[in-house]
Amino acid sequence: MALNHHRYIVASSVLVDMLGYGLIMPLLPFIVQTRGGNATIIGLLGSLYTLIQLLAAPLFGALSDRVGRRPVILDCLFGSALAYSWLALADSLPLLAAAIALGGVAGSSLPVAQAYIANVTSPTERTRGFGLLGAAFGLGLIGGAAIGGFLSQFGLALPPLIAATIALINAIYASIVLPESLSPKRCTASLPFRNLFGSALIALQASSVGPLLIAVMLLNITFAGLQSNIALYTLTRFGWGPDQNAILFVFVGLCAALTQGVLIGQLQSRLSDAWLASGGLGLMALAFAFVSGVHTGWLLFPLTALLAIGMGLAVPAITSSSHDRPVKTGKELCLAGCRH
Repeated sequence: MALNHHRYIVASSVLVDMLGYGLIMPLLPFIVQTRGGNATIIGLLGSLYTLIQLLAAPLFGALSDRVGRRPVILDCLFGSALAYSWLALADSLPLLAAAIALGGVAGSSLPVAQAYIANVTSPTERTRGFGLLGAAFGLGLIGGAAIGGFLSQFGLALPPLIAATIALINAIYASIVLPESLSPKRCTASLPFRNLFGSALIALQASSVGPLLIAVMLLNITFAGLQSNIALYTLTRFGWGPDQNAILFVFVGLCAALTQGVLIGQLQSRLSDAWLASGGLGLMALAFAFVSGVHTGWLLFPLTALLAIGMGLAVPAITSSSHDRPVKTGKELCLAGCRH
């Protein structure tokens, strides 16, 4: 029972962290434009977030193998609070880029949280445990996008400040109630920053996890590309502002939450992880095939629903499969679980 309670604490931390993230993402193109940036800058900053997170996640995963999951999760949460505050105060593109880079570093809390869940759940419960994180992810996007869309009418600096406050409260709460999931004897003694890329290459070449890591990487690249540019896409094609984009993010978050909080739990007992992953990837491919040809705004809703449902099925199934393989260090779990 205690372990189940702990995973709900981790999920609540992910939920509040994503609440802050959901506040910012629909507004980022508009924030960049007020600093003199264009579409290219918006794309580069979105890529910067992803690149920094790609580099930071395995580092934090290795560090969590050495010092434990709890301190890494807490540092990421406090880092999110600092990043959102910086984003609100940044008055130039270089400062904005620095804030986004820090946000990418702090955003590595989700894969470490996945490693935490892997430590406190049995293999039979693991997919459901990752589904719980996915539901928290989706609900955070729902609440964050709704709040951000409402607050943006009072100024673009207010949503990041609210996000910083939420992240700080979340970090303080987690520091009080979140226990460590690794016993001292399970912590590794190796240096976390030694030969990082060599370790990543070894993991990619391993027959047990390499194909799964590549699948997750390609999946995240495709979804992150849409996620980072959807607000600019809707602004250019349909003239949507922060309010309309917030509605779309709320809808996507709701679909993701229902998929990973309800649907995957029902399907897991009937279908294997391989079938769930294949079906989810098929839905995403179908949606991507049609999204570029949309000329009416409301058609984005059924297509993004397919994307969210497909992502909600594929990610927990693939991630769960990677955790069931022999390689189970935090570094490799984080390589498999990068968010964007």
